[in-house]
Amino acid sequence: MRWVTISVVGIGGSLRAGSQSERALGVVLAGAAEAGAKTTALVGAELVLPFYDPGVGERTGAALRLVEALRGADGVVLVSPGYHGTVSGLVKNALDYVEDLREDERVYLDGRAVGCVATAAGWQAAVNTLSALRSITHALRAWPTPLGVAVNTLQTRFGEDGECSDPSVPDALRLIGRQVVEFAANRAATDG
Repeated sequence: MRWVTISVVGIGGSLRAGSQSERALGVVLAGAAEAGAKTTALVGAELVLPFYDPGVGERTGAALRLVEALRGADGVVLVSPGYHGTVSGLVKNALDYVEDLREDERVYLDGRAVGCVATAAGWQAAVNTLSALRSITHALRAWPTPLGVAVNTLQTRFGEDGECSDPSVPDALRLIGRQVVEFAANRAATDG
C-alpha cells in the first residue's frame, strides 16, 4: 500500500470570529490532523459569497478557492450554527457551490467522508441542524461519519483558549475528525 496524504477541508462557523461553531470546527480538524491529515478551514468571512446561481459561470476568488479546496478534498467537515432550527444561510450557500463539481469525474462529494457538527442555543435547533447537515451530505453523494455531534451551547461552551466546559465534547469532536481520515485513507488504499 502506498502512503497518501489525506486532505480534509472544514467549512463552518459564523460571521462572528471565534464563534462556538468555529471553535468546534477547530477541534474536529485537530482530530483529523492528529490522524495525519492536512487540514484546511474555510470559515466566517471566507464563506461570504454571492448567492449561488448555477446560471452564472463567473465566480469570485473566494468561491473559486472554496470549490478548488473541495475538489481536492479526501474528506470534509461541516459545522453549522443552528439558525431558527436549521443550517445557517452562510454554510448552506457555501454548500450550494458544490454544484460546480457536477461535471467532475468525481461528481459533487461522491464517496467522501463528511463529519457533521451542529451548535445551537438549545437541543431542538442543534439536533435539527445536525440532521439537516447529514441530509445535505447524502444529497451530495457523500458518506456522513458514523458519529455526528449536536452541541447545546447553553450547556457547553468553548473558551477563547480552546478549552471546553464539558470534556467529553472535544473527545467526540476529535473522533469525528479521525473517522473522516480513517474512511478517506481506506478509500485511498482500495482505489490506489
